[in-house]
Amino acid sequence: MNALLKNFLVFLISVTVLQAQQKPTDSIPEPKRFVTQHQVTNGGKTVSYTATASETYLRNKKGEPAAALWSVAYTRNGSADRPVTFVFNGGPGSASVWLHMGMFGPKRVRVPSDADKDDGAAPYPVETNTRGILDLTDLVFIDPVGTGYSRVIGNGKVEDYWGLMEDANSVAQFIRTWITENNRWMSPKYIAGESFGTTRAAAVANVLEEDGQSMALNGLILISQALDYAGSTSIHNNITSYLTYLPSMAATAWYHKKAGQGKTLEDFLAEARQFTYDSYAPALYRGNLLSAGEREQLAERLAYFTGLEKSYILRSNLRVLVPRFQKKLLEENGKAVGRLDGRFMGPEIDLVDDQPHLGDPASYQIGDAYTAALNHYLATDLKVKMDRPYITSNSELGSKWRWRPVPDGRYWEPMPVNTATLLAETMQRNQDLKILVANGYYDLICPFFDAEYTFSRHGIDRQRVDMKYYEAGHMMYTHEEDFEKLAEDIRLFLTD
Repeated sequence: MNALLKNFLVFLISVTVLQAQQKPTDSIPEPKRFVTQHQVTNGGKTVSYTATASETYLRNKKGEPAAALWSVAYTRNGSADRPVTFVFNGGPGSASVWLHMGMFGPKRVRVPSDADKDDGAAPYPVETNTRGILDLTDLVFIDPVGTGYSRVIGNGKVEDYWGLMEDANSVAQFIRTWITENNRWMSPKYIAGESFGTTRAAAVANVLEEDGQSMALNGLILISQALDYAGSTSIHNNITSYLTYLPSMAATAWYHKKAGQGKTLEDFLAEARQFTYDSYAPALYRGNLLSAGEREQLAERLAYFTGLEKSYILRSNLRVLVPRFQKKLLEENGKAVGRLDGRFMGPEIDLVDDQPHLGDPASYQIGDAYTAALNHYLATDLKVKMDRPYITSNSELGSKWRWRPVPDGRYWEPMPVNTATLLAETMQRNQDLKILVANGYYDLICPFFDAEYTFSRHGIDRQRVDMKYYEAGHMMYTHEEDFEKLAEDIRLFLTD
């Protein structure tokens, strides 16, 4: 072998060894950052603000970048220590698109307000959000890892982020990083979350008090709360859920003129609450000890509240699951009602299925508008250019999500997810923490009665909790009248 060939082989071997020794972190690019300037009128004031759409690198215990978390921050120019509100949606697996383009952001997409038709096809109406709160607080919209543009990088692994407490820890790390980088430790701090985002909010508020960098929050805005999953999981043998969902079923039946006619919604729901506590709960716990006569009377009352046939309720053993209620209420019309919002209706092809087989009409009748509006807004107003799609909802998380609140290997008795106790602990340690809970009467995922049930227990200081109600569903801001009401309630909450 001549010397030239020998030297070339030595060079190839050296390059191969070097590449094998290099870590993924060696090739991580700088985080993307897009900054633009804007104006909006909120609260009667003209607000000049900076929009910063960017990646923030979350680091592992070795200090290596392990995830790129995407956020969009709106900060008023020339205001150093004013309040800042961190906003996210739920899922888990949902980006912040819904609250961003539906409630809090400077631009808002319009969808049919009265749930009588779907959002159709593009183009969709996107307008300035004149009822926003940028005059009161800066806003930071967060997309947890696996949603939006957020993803693991370097040596990061999805299992380090896709779990109840893993998720809370990563969002808390982001909040601390953002506060530090922007010198906002003296700013009043709020979190606004929706659905699982409220589960996350309670956990994040608790985690922020740990790790040697204790951060106290001023308030939580919980939209369609889901803290104790016993009351928001409609499955067989979960007695709590039969109770917590009944008043929302009654509200939906009232809306579709199947029950409670001649009465106001509030009066009808007051009846439903009393029946649930005083009659339905003890009956469910008695089970087969009920006499035939008692079962007949109970079925008759359940039919009165739900609009379903008494015979169907008896065949259901006095226990109607939410998907079956969705299917049965308007069965004679060949339609199913929505889960996120019982006002919505969708046609059914399979008329004998025991649940809506086309999906949730309250979701698929508005989802296209939100997705299109967000992508258009990022590209045009915020000048964002990324090499990957913005994921509004990531179904991959579902099968990989770790719900356990304790480390693997520790003894643990399986129980429904519950972060209400974490919230109670945080409220006791932080006497300034106040809570706004926004409830939709027609929400058949996170029922309003579950919120009442949850916040009356767990050691929560009820005096610092403000319960608000809206004649809409899970995303009450899709109903124009309630969007305006919620906007005003949030404004009062921040200024009280």
